[in-house]
Amino acid sequence: MRKITIIGAGQGGLQLGIGLLSKGYDVTLVSNRTAEQISQGRVMSSQSMYDMAVGYERDLDLAFWDDACPPISGVHFRVGGSDGVTPIDWRSPMRAPGQSVDQRIKMPAWMAEFERRGGHLVIADAGVPDLERYAADADLVIVASGKGAVGALFERDAERSQFDAPLRTVSLTYVHGMKPREDFPALNISVNPGIGEYVNFPSLTHTGACDIINLECIPGGPMDCWQEVDSPEAHFKLAVKLIREFFPWEADRCTDLRLTDALGTLAGRITPTVRKPVGKLPSGAVVLGMADALVLNDPITGQGSNNASKCAALYMEAIVQHGDEAFDEAWMQATFDAYWDYAKWVTRFTNTHLLPPPPQVLKIFGACGENPALAARVANAFDDPKSLAPWYYDAAEADCFIDSFAVPA
Repeated sequence: MRKITIIGAGQGGLQLGIGLLSKGYDVTLVSNRTAEQISQGRVMSSQSMYDMAVGYERDLDLAFWDDACPPISGVHFRVGGSDGVTPIDWRSPMRAPGQSVDQRIKMPAWMAEFERRGGHLVIADAGVPDLERYAADADLVIVASGKGAVGALFERDAERSQFDAPLRTVSLTYVHGMKPREDFPALNISVNPGIGEYVNFPSLTHTGACDIINLECIPGGPMDCWQEVDSPEAHFKLAVKLIREFFPWEADRCTDLRLTDALGTLAGRITPTVRKPVGKLPSGAVVLGMADALVLNDPITGQGSNNASKCAALYMEAIVQHGDEAFDEAWMQATFDAYWDYAKWVTRFTNTHLLPPPPQVLKIFGACGENPALAARVANAFDDPKSLAPWYYDAAEADCFIDSFAVPA
């Protein structure tokens, strides 16, 4: 039986570990926190996931919250100013709903399931010396956590990393009391150009159905004022104030909000980064990175947990297909290259939304307001960002794409 050790108990690490157990592998998973610490801790993410990514969970019988979690049934996208006028305003259902399950619920449940199915769960901080020990004992070590000295093993890929500094200050707020939409529960995205973005969708947390508000604040701008926040209540009040000031068309749904819990807030900055996939230990042994440890995107398009699920599914298949062959550096690079063939489109999609929109994107969004079929194509791209190429990124292709949806006179 081949032995696999995975560092990191997040979406990607746990999904991969449980998947490999189902294929007969001996799997050890190393987490720096217990299930109880995760459950009782601060929110970690907004974790919106769409049909393809949740489908990989279902394949492993891990979608425990399908009945309890409120659906994300479509997309509503608006661009407007502080005067409340939204010249771009379109919405569309998705082919299949997505969902967001608070990782404080999901990860502890999956850790228990991992052990129930025969996995070895180790609670420890894993440094480079620990990786040496794991690499000597296992056929393959995969790193699904990109922090500290272990994360530093993976060199930044300058050619694939478009930015070297954060493009947004990100604020997450978990709330109860948001007024329901009149049409369908949606991924709501509102853009105030040059200032920032408001992203909201339904979720499931410890205290039941809730909503998550993600405010994306351009550094140095009027929304970038989180550094003085020193309490959950101050965070909450600032979030509501910024919504009223910069996204007034959303304010009516936010009149009766309250925090889900005192740890339902998070604020910080992320530098979008792509790293090289193979980490070399002092001994010469090699380890393979995965998901956010290698491809870290800003959460503005909500792709992080989707990437982790898709990476886990691809890695599992690659491991199984490799049989009894050595997991050498060439195999690691080829496995990541196969993942990058998908992830590069997620990175391009996300990075495009961090910059002022190019003319063809504005033209596409304008056309979405007039053509439901076109709007549906864009909405479903949150499930598969690869489907946006080439028309999302090329003016001539965009014109042809828009024309293809023209209704004959």
